[in-house]
Amino acid sequence: MPWKKAAEMETTMKDTNCIFCKIANGEIPSRTLYEDERYRVILDLGPATKGHALVLPKEHFASIYEIPEDWAAGAVKIGQQIAVRMKERLHTDGVNLVQNNGEAAGQTVPHFHLHVIPRYQNDGQHILWKPGKASDAELDEIVEAMK
Repeated sequence: MPWKKAAEMETTMKDTNCIFCKIANGEIPSRTLYEDERYRVILDLGPATKGHALVLPKEHFASIYEIPEDWAAGAVKIGQQIAVRMKERLHTDGVNLVQNNGEAAGQTVPHFHLHVIPRYQNDGQHILWKPGKASDAELDEIVEAMK
């Protein structure tokens, strides 16, 4: 794609005021499920379902708009691995991988993170949306704007 890639905007660092930077780097204790040199996966303290986890980069990127492609891809890869382990160990029936960006999208901590939400039949969660309708003209307009 001819667009500017997030990697071209890379400015990796840690934010001393960011709670997720502190958790990811071990300054604040967490219930860690996985850790490597770039990421820490922790249990969410306000889980949507049993086993809800967060994939946290150890570097600070506020959102999908800032994180380099290789870091985003790494987070998704780890999210997949955690989901597979949850299926094996927690006997889940499904999984939601959720990544929110901006207040309007429900992001509450300005540090890129991927939710791995295990799903169970009849778990009472509704992480879905109501499908809307778009006219052919609106769809064409969006395609044109995205070129």
